[in-house]
Amino acid sequence: MKRFYSHGKLLLTAEYVVLDGAKALALPTKFGQSLEIESINQSKLLWQSFDYKNNIWFEANYTLGHGTINLNKTNNETIALKLLEVLTAAKQLNPMFLSENNGFEAIAKLEFPNDWGLGSSSTLLNNIAQWALVDAFNLSNATFGGSGYDIACAKNDTAIAYSIIDNKPKIERISFNKSFENNLFFVHLNRKQNSRDSIKTYNNNKSNSASTIEKINAISNKVLNCDTLKTFETLISEHENLIGTITKQTPIKTRLFKDFKNEIKSLGGWNGDFVLATGEKDYVKSYFKNKGYTTILDYKDMVL
Repeated sequence: MKRFYSHGKLLLTAEYVVLDGAKALALPTKFGQSLEIESINQSKLLWQSFDYKNNIWFEANYTLGHGTINLNKTNNETIALKLLEVLTAAKQLNPMFLSENNGFEAIAKLEFPNDWGLGSSSTLLNNIAQWALVDAFNLSNATFGGSGYDIACAKNDTAIAYSIIDNKPKIERISFNKSFENNLFFVHLNRKQNSRDSIKTYNNNKSNSASTIEKINAISNKVLNCDTLKTFETLISEHENLIGTITKQTPIKTRLFKDFKNEIKSLGGWNGDFVLATGEKDYVKSYFKNKGYTTILDYKDMVL
């Protein structure tokens, strides 16, 4: 049996503008996804995906042969066809993939709820790339698209600085250990944000400029080097306002949490998944719980 594993992702800075070359800070998470592959004596790919409670949420049966992959049956055709697209793209990148006479049983296991937005797609994609012996960034570009920071997180076990230079990913492993991490919390907004929809909206609405990218880069560098909570809060507030101006969106704190006395930062596509909230633990947890947001994780419980 072969086993592959990939980490989930959170984008701390440069959401949206990372697509245009800005320097982003990203955090791989303790939650990820595994993929186990077992050979079987029939020309089929039998796929099962388990959720974080170990229940099957997706399954599909594909026929392999003559260099092709065909869908036989599934409990979710939309997902089965997307998976087929990824497998076919992997085969185009490496024609030897899935070309043996035998077949495979594949078991994917998520460690987080599907609606958390930590990268159910990117972790799966990176696992398939490892199995197929292909470059995960190339596979991502051929299928899901996006900046690729999520693939970089899938591959790494420490915080990273990520940017796209000359259409190629530049990844720098960094240390992001803050003395104030006990004052950082991840709050789930009770709704899923589709990354591809966020990118489309950004590209249709952006009012971007080289000077804006420079400002975001400067904030990313200052966030990386800052050593007090107060400075960090000032920086993320400035970042929210900048991204709001570029994307013509209202920052989440202004829109939903005006009376929150510390700071709140969107992570990745705005209006869904997790936000980062700062402050004293008791205050942060009681504030959000009173507003109906009950999934609140300490920094140390989320980030690798």
